[in-house]
Amino acid sequence: MLRLEHFRHVVPDEVLAEIYARARGLYGKHIVHVNATYQGGGVAEILFSLVSLMNDVGIDAGWRILHGSQEFFEVTKSFHNALQGAKLNLTEKKKSLYLKVNDNFARFTHLDHDCIIIHDPQPLSLIRSYRKHQPWIWRCHIDLTEPHKDLFDFMKGFLLKYDQIVFSSEKYFKKDFPIDQRLMFPAINPLSQKNRHIGNKVIQEYITKAGVPMDKPVITQVSRLDPWKDPEGIIDVFKLVKQKVDCRLVFCYNVASDDPEGLRMYNKVYRKANRFARKGDIIFVVGNNESLVNSIQRFSNVIIQKSTREGFCLAVTEALWKGTPVVASNVGGIPSQIEDGKNGFLLEPTDIEGFADRIIRILKNPAEGKRLGNNGIETVRRKFLITRLLSDYLDMLNSILK
Repeated sequence: MLRLEHFRHVVPDEVLAEIYARARGLYGKHIVHVNATYQGGGVAEILFSLVSLMNDVGIDAGWRILHGSQEFFEVTKSFHNALQGAKLNLTEKKKSLYLKVNDNFARFTHLDHDCIIIHDPQPLSLIRSYRKHQPWIWRCHIDLTEPHKDLFDFMKGFLLKYDQIVFSSEKYFKKDFPIDQRLMFPAINPLSQKNRHIGNKVIQEYITKAGVPMDKPVITQVSRLDPWKDPEGIIDVFKLVKQKVDCRLVFCYNVASDDPEGLRMYNKVYRKANRFARKGDIIFVVGNNESLVNSIQRFSNVIIQKSTREGFCLAVTEALWKGTPVVASNVGGIPSQIEDGKNGFLLEPTDIEGFADRIIRILKNPAEGKRLGNNGIETVRRKFLITRLLSDYLDMLNSILK
């Protein structure tokens, strides 16, 4: 089990002592997190570490996974997209299915804890199925800058019952919303298989097994194959870079159980990759192994994150921690991590030429890439490690349970 003591020599002892002190007022409190998947995506990765550390410092913390059908996850994926600004035909049938799955889950899931923390939209309506006698917190991990009006109004009926909403960026705060709102940055566990230090020999072994040749510079995006990650736009960027620097593009992607859209998007992107994929200049790698993802992020010359919407994007955090230069979109929570020109580059997601220009610049100037990478490591060390997130959660719980 992950313990806070494991972070000695990763963060200062003073940080650990402060966390232990903040936990004293929460000894024996029962906290439960609820989300929609145990693996695949940043929320599951955060909870895997966070729940362990909460238990280690004296909180009785649990984690529940919402049980839903394929049809339910099709609907909630469309809700996820619509809350980030996509179009949606919000029918009564979709609303009814959404409510039914949450109601059914509530019948065999006892949430009698001191505080309930609901992650993302899928289990949001659970609150209507319980006799509320404790604080409920909604932890929103997605970009709510311009949500679908009718869907947000539907969701708002449940949100009004919550005691607090936690966002990953102040840009998502709703000024006219009568519920307390809080800012909390996500974080990575630097000791996990995905983020721990590994040697060059291990990296080369994983890269070879993945079928990625090591004879050319590599540009990589690590993410789900999701329309919001704009993988088709990345291919357009790659075509421009390829004209100036002989290189490869790697899509290191994963598939989560609550994302039925992944296979359809893979087929669409692979068709666009076409001759580049056949020649081996665009390579698709299933990132179902944390050590493999770690190796690819460290081996790559540049990490690209060309999202059009983004709640926060831990893939950027991971790359910064590994000292790999990042070129990313100026959207969502990414600007909270990257200061343009200091620890990476930020561009508007539609700026194909700009993305290509910055990537070419890094590939032709390794010294600049190293400077950006070193600054990236320090950024994560200061702001985005799991110990900082644990401290933030303890502050929140002390405040709401006082």
